Amino acid sequence: MYRTLIPVLSMALCFSAYADTIRVPVGQQGPDQLSMPSRGDSKNIVLDRFGLADEERPPVGHPPITRWDYRYFSVYFEGDRVINSVQHHQRIAPPQRDTQP
Repeated sequence: MYRTLIPVLSMALCFSAYADTIRVPVGQQGPDQLSMPSRGDSKNIVLDRFGLADEERPPVGHPPITRWDYRYFSVYFEGDRVINSVQHHQRIAPPQRDTQP
């Protein structure tokens, strides 16, 4: 009885391991060739180049990390220097379906 139980259980477990593949269009997150601040730039350079941010978040943690949010990207500062710039996800409109009357 145990000889038939093991193959049946292994086949049952194989069927439950099936999954779909989800593809995320990372390269289509925003406008092509978007200019963003570089790592190491100072806050003054970012202000001169991109102007005032839409929203400035207060410092959090130790060392204090500050975030400035612009329309298409966010800039993260440690003290007075840029540590990262992140492009915001831009939703792409789904293709329109043809509707026949």
